[in-house]
Amino acid sequence: MASFPEVTQVVSQTGRPDDGTDTTGFFNTEYFVDLKRKEEWRPVFHQNKEALIAAMNTQLSKFPGVIWNFSQPISDNMEEAVSGVKGELAVKLYGDNLRTLEQKADEIQTQMQSVRGIEDLGIFRIIGQPNLNYTVDRDAAARWGINVADIQDAVQTAVGANALTQVQQGEARFDVTLRYQQQYRDTREAIRNIRLLAPTGERVSLEQLTTSSTDDGAEEIYREAGQRYIAIKYSVRGRDLGSTVEEAISKVGKNVTLPAGYHTEWAGEYESQKRANKRMAIVIPITVMAIFLILYTMFRSFKWAMLILGSVIMASIGGPLALFITRTNFSVSSAVGFLALFGVSVQTGVIMLEYINQLRARRRGMEETTSQHIVEAAIEGAVLRLRPIMMTMLVATLGLLPASLSHAIGSDSQRPFAIVIVGGLLANLVIGVFLLPTLYVWVAREDDILPAAEANEDF
Repeated sequence: MASFPEVTQVVSQTGRPDDGTDTTGFFNTEYFVDLKRKEEWRPVFHQNKEALIAAMNTQLSKFPGVIWNFSQPISDNMEEAVSGVKGELAVKLYGDNLRTLEQKADEIQTQMQSVRGIEDLGIFRIIGQPNLNYTVDRDAAARWGINVADIQDAVQTAVGANALTQVQQGEARFDVTLRYQQQYRDTREAIRNIRLLAPTGERVSLEQLTTSSTDDGAEEIYREAGQRYIAIKYSVRGRDLGSTVEEAISKVGKNVTLPAGYHTEWAGEYESQKRANKRMAIVIPITVMAIFLILYTMFRSFKWAMLILGSVIMASIGGPLALFITRTNFSVSSAVGFLALFGVSVQTGVIMLEYINQLRARRRGMEETTSQHIVEAAIEGAVLRLRPIMMTMLVATLGLLPASLSHAIGSDSQRPFAIVIVGGLLANLVIGVFLLPTLYVWVAREDDILPAAEANEDF
């Protein structure tokens, strides 16, 4: 990693951190890669962060048996807090049998490898620690007259140590333990020679009472809500989060059969996005309804309120169009941008509609109202209100334009929000000047209830 010219220094950390917040062993190594300013990167090879990550991943993939994950320090802490594992996103497979969990996790990983956009795919293995297992031969134990509990106690005393008494230092109490010296318990042969005293007075070795084997056991067991689980971590790059995970869920559901009592949960940012989408499905209709009620209270007319609300909804097409042109994926940030866009769009619609109504009210007092007068009022209102509407649009557009064009590190959260507002406001400018007056002429009638004309109004 330090061989890349964009890197200034690399700092590594092996095992758990000093604060002990992560329960991990020496198999886990984290690297902090400090980068130069983006202006100093090689533009031919690394035009953005994703390209730099891809180049690093190509070099690091030469190390066999290593699973890599790329993140940023603060994002890593947040993602780990959300997903529960070291990864941006995770699939958690819950079940009882550790070997079944690993087998099904391999099947899930195989299905996810074919999904476009999924990167940094890896399984947090739970089996791999060699265990020395001793199984009590009950027939042999019966012949010697030794209980199974006595055999277990002998092994515990010799290898694990048993507390004999306690010592007190001030208010602190410490156990005094006794066990064999290291040379009599640190090898398989030494453990076999552990002696037990039979009721007949003979000393029997552990080898005579048990059968031993070396098997792969649990290296680290993950638990959540009292259940064992295995995690498959992954990231999504070059594609929107929602459709990528939905495709992965579909493939896993069709091609992986889980035993009874086993189930999966798709955790991490996807889970947070689903919760946010549910909230937005409630917030957006409430927002639209609140806007309608305010407009109806203002104009005392269902028709004018629906006209402005319709133009606002049509103006929002600029947001998705801007996301499509800039190849930006839809996210919660962009959804919040639509809510802000609704408010600004309503303001321009009110400016235009109120002015046209004032023009009609003034002319109604001077001469008989005809359909031609409605058209003239709409045209004049669109022309005279163009400058204040443009000023309103440009203030917000120019203010958010730098954020919408930014591709610096850390701009992923603010750019979709800004792109939606900038694209929506530009579309709203066209709709407010051309479409809204046209719709006004279409729905307006000569007997409409108009506001009282202002006597000293300067047209």
